[in-house]
Amino acid sequence: MKKRAIYPGTFDPISNGHIDIIKRARKLFDEVLIAIASSDEKKPMFTLEMRVKMVKAAVKDIDGIKVEPFSNLMVDFASSKNILTVIRGLRAVSDFEFELQMGYANASLNREIETVYLMPSLKNAFISSSVIRSILKHSGDASHLYPKEIEQLLKGGA
Repeated sequence: MKKRAIYPGTFDPISNGHIDIIKRARKLFDEVLIAIASSDEKKPMFTLEMRVKMVKAAVKDIDGIKVEPFSNLMVDFASSKNILTVIRGLRAVSDFEFELQMGYANASLNREIETVYLMPSLKNAFISSSVIRSILKHSGDASHLYPKEIEQLLKGGA
């Protein structure tokens, strides 16, 4: 039986930190489903379709990765895919409190769900999608923070 995990998030946009976590998760699991949340309440910079396109481009050379959008509760989506392990990234102590609460909330909704927390490498520890969005909004160069495979998509290309 394959060991499978889900890595949920908005990926608005996908960052090198996300790629770091995906590669680490892939070492532990046979298959990782990257679940892209619609997250309308967060008012993402990029459409769900564009975020799916960016993630697929960024992970195209990593075996054992699937990418799918979702708009329901993550635990329900994971259960519908027969996945009971959730991957979450922790960059700093500030992430820990939020992620711990989410892990407990998910476990309260489905007792079989386990959350595995992974840390990115030190060079990627400060990277967040919000940092990238802020740089992009001000016409700065954030290309060192996201995968090169999404460069054209971020610049409006197909």
